[in-house]
Amino acid sequence: MSQQTSVLYDVPGPRQRRITLISSIVATVVLAVGAYFLIYQPLDDKGQFSMELWGPLVDPANENFPLVWDRIGTGLKNTLIAAALAIVASLVVGTLLAVLRIQLKSLTRRRFTGLATPVAYLLRGLSLTLSAVTRVCVEVFRGLPVVITIFFVARGFPEFGISFDTLWYLVIGLTVYNAVVIAEILRSGMEGLPGGQAEAAAAIGLSPLQTTRMILLPQAFRIMLPALISQLVVVLKDTSLGFIISYEETLNIGKQIIGVLGNPIQVYVVIGVLFIVVNYSLSKLAQYVQRQLSQGRKSTGVPAQTPPAALASQSEATGQGV
Repeated sequence: MSQQTSVLYDVPGPRQRRITLISSIVATVVLAVGAYFLIYQPLDDKGQFSMELWGPLVDPANENFPLVWDRIGTGLKNTLIAAALAIVASLVVGTLLAVLRIQLKSLTRRRFTGLATPVAYLLRGLSLTLSAVTRVCVEVFRGLPVVITIFFVARGFPEFGISFDTLWYLVIGLTVYNAVVIAEILRSGMEGLPGGQAEAAAAIGLSPLQTTRMILLPQAFRIMLPALISQLVVVLKDTSLGFIISYEETLNIGKQIIGVLGNPIQVYVVIGVLFIVVNYSLSKLAQYVQRQLSQGRKSTGVPAQTPPAALASQSEATGQGV
């Protein structure tokens, strides 16, 4: 039996590999030279690499070092607390909203046969109204900038006599925006699944809610996990918008440090590195969860299909038994 191998591109030969290697080296050298003359040298000429500016951030012997890192640590802790609360709340509310929209969409297709005609029309009209209201809410909150949502939450709640700590205004504002985005991610994931799965679930007697909860939603989480990871990283970064309500997150405290020490480049470089490390850790954690889900799915396995020969023998045995 001949084995056919299809390739999408020609394997590069020795000459092409040499050209690729030389081009990579030349590009690296050009980038390094450009970075030196366009970035390093102008900053060095202005004294941006002096220990007077970097000392409070990197030199433990500097008198301001413990004070600066104590403030940065406070800001980082506040950022992580707000991000964790907003992520959990956004996932919970977004999942519930996605399930609600799927259920309302299925209800709008029902004719409510077997009920009295006025009741059927009432239920169908109610389903259409709720479906339209949820869709409008999703479009409105998804279209608003996050900073405006946070601002109105912080200014609107006290107008109704509801007062919270600044942390909760930020968490609620982030949750309102990110929950509708997550809801749309999960809804599109569930609606993108093959229609035969919902039909099979209905055939074995599962209700629409059971079908969504047991079949569609778990698959949507697995399929849309990369998009969910990206949105969770956005939640973490958006905590920096807490400055508009005077929440002491990392960037807000960074501005306070800059106001005292006058070293914005150095402070923002350190804060940027901290955000990169936290976001990278969050991405790796989500990838680990994705691998665990995939391994769990493989280990669970799929019921083995009965071979045709076994089917034939079973049919013969059944025929003989009759």
